[in-house]
Amino acid sequence: MQGSRPGQGHTATVLEDSAVGLDPQQQEAVLAPRGPVCVLAGAGTGKTRTITRRIAHLVEHGHVAPGQVLAVTFTSRAAGEMRTRLRGLGVGGVQARTFHAAALRQLRYFWPQVVGDTPWELLDRKFALVSQAANRVGAPTTTESVRDLAGEIEWAKATLIAPEDYPAAALRDHRDPPGSAAQVAAVYAGYEALKSRGGLLDFDDLLLHTAAALEEHSEVAREFRERYRCFVVDEYQDVTPLQQRVLDAWLGERDDLTVVGDANQTIYSFTGATPRYLLDFSRRFPEATVVRLERDYRSTPQVVALANKVIGAARGRIAGSKLQLIGQRPPGVEPQFSEYDDESAEAVAVATKIKKLVDGGMPAAEIAVLYRINAQSEVHEQALTELGIPYQVRGGDRFFQRPEVRQAVLALRKAEQGRQFQPEDADPVDLPELVRTVLEPVGLTAQAPSGGAARDRWESLRALAELTDELLSQEPEANLGRLLSELQSRADSRHPPVVQGVTLSSLHAAKGLEWDAVFLVGLVEGTLPIQHALGEGGAAEEAAVEEERRLLYVGVTRAREVLWLSWALARNPGGRKGRRRSRFIQGLVPADSPAAKTAQTRSESGSRNGRKRAACRVCGAVLTGTMAVKLGRCESCPSDLDDELLEALRGWRRERSQELKVPAYVVFTDATLTAIAEQQPTNNAGLVAIAGIGAAKLERFGSEVLALVRGDRSALPVPTED
Repeated sequence: MQGSRPGQGHTATVLEDSAVGLDPQQQEAVLAPRGPVCVLAGAGTGKTRTITRRIAHLVEHGHVAPGQVLAVTFTSRAAGEMRTRLRGLGVGGVQARTFHAAALRQLRYFWPQVVGDTPWELLDRKFALVSQAANRVGAPTTTESVRDLAGEIEWAKATLIAPEDYPAAALRDHRDPPGSAAQVAAVYAGYEALKSRGGLLDFDDLLLHTAAALEEHSEVAREFRERYRCFVVDEYQDVTPLQQRVLDAWLGERDDLTVVGDANQTIYSFTGATPRYLLDFSRRFPEATVVRLERDYRSTPQVVALANKVIGAARGRIAGSKLQLIGQRPPGVEPQFSEYDDESAEAVAVATKIKKLVDGGMPAAEIAVLYRINAQSEVHEQALTELGIPYQVRGGDRFFQRPEVRQAVLALRKAEQGRQFQPEDADPVDLPELVRTVLEPVGLTAQAPSGGAARDRWESLRALAELTDELLSQEPEANLGRLLSELQSRADSRHPPVVQGVTLSSLHAAKGLEWDAVFLVGLVEGTLPIQHALGEGGAAEEAAVEEERRLLYVGVTRAREVLWLSWALARNPGGRKGRRRSRFIQGLVPADSPAAKTAQTRSESGSRNGRKRAACRVCGAVLTGTMAVKLGRCESCPSDLDDELLEALRGWRRERSQELKVPAYVVFTDATLTAIAEQQPTNNAGLVAIAGIGAAKLERFGSEVLALVRGDRSALPVPTED
């Protein structure tokens, strides 16, 4: 620890060590006393820097030894970056891992004490067993079906739901299971039985068994808690009930816990993640230090302003805790909005703009194209290829499994073995020059190939060479052996180096990353928000739509300087231009933008390709969004709801759902009942004009609903007693 300056006390010493160069809120988080600390960290506010400095501060001041700190995050890449930063601060030995990696390490150690000699193996992929279980109960076994079943099993285990409890939980949480809930439960039970019979544990079992070992075996808990005294959890808004159970088991009665998160970036609810632990942290720990990081050091003020507008329209409990980002960078260019006739035109335009940026000196690795679903990448891959622009698809082949990378590492190992036989007084070797010399026969030429597979191979090898430069900047004495050790560590933690190429990525996979320029594409209704988030009605639909809004917010906050948002009116060239831009874009497009003018022209005509579009019955504006179309008015326009009629409709629906033995929403959703109570249709034509009421429901329920609207309950069928 550095000494104090003359005339300064302990605080000055601290600031020289861990808090130097931090803003006041970051300093508050770093210097907070031991105990519960909650850091609400907005996008780009330096959360990783803050929590690594906090760990360094605790270590520097003797509050905890490095080996007594367990820091957990949600990706191997983030854990690897945390370890790298801690090494740069001179703090080695801290355990920075994912939840699953930490649990695996602990379970392997404690298993003999808890279970004995019974062997087990880790099930790396569950596809085959889920397929076998599905086949046994007659469920579909196509690749897509099995993948969906596996995802549903993962959700159930993450939320601590047993097979027999799945049907009730799926109904309660408005799940959309791949098949009947009873069938999914049967597949789930069969999968668990097959796994148990084979002595296999999946990744969720690692967490379950780790928690059980600490909860049920006091000697195991005692040994663990003597080893680990301080816990740090990153991305706390994405914790599942199962992960929280493990964290509680780790803590016991202690409270030396620092959590970091941003409820605005909750985008993994479909996996069982929930922000409630973050939102309720100060209730659980009333004495906790709570710090809000809102100074955004990543993005220009223009990008920050747009991000604040996107999230500013959010609703619900999460919205009540939102952070208002404050841009700290110099001013930049305004975000741009563009509308295209079809997806191919959109992709060509995006690729053309990217080429202009690259030709202007921006590295291709600092550019990203982000989309909602992976299927959207193909048209952009084609457009970039035609212009000779290198790219990488995030989520594709793992970097360290690529043939050229494996070949390069093998060549480096042979070079290291050869150097072991050189005399001790041999001339020192320049490591970057040595690495480039070894990689040249593998394909690292002085000039990059023009494109295609050869260019992809070359970019992978160049990334290895640049990783050597990065390592030397942190460890000037590093040699070839140290480089190989770093490569192995990164391979184990799936922390690849940066490859020089435009990144194509889904919004989910882009979480935690950032680029100088970001292109957000395909921003249309049915894609963002995704179609399956719409149509549920009531609170379930609102929650799903709000998560989609947060996805857009995550995408916007990935951009440092340049941000383009675009959408296409048709999928294919010459196709019907029936798409509408995303509801999340409404109110964001500047009035002087060409995209605003094209949208205004269509709105004024009230039609697209001759088809009449729904207009608000209050203000006359063209309606966008499922809920607005269903209500027949803009959601911001005043409601003329008949509360008494709505209650009568709800009572009728309850009786009919009980009679038919179906959930209430199968009769009519809350949103449909609200629309009926507002519009008060007087005939069949008025009923079917409400979205969600088709011919089948009109025939079955139409006369009863119209009777309720008239106030004539005598026309309703008399309930029969069982």
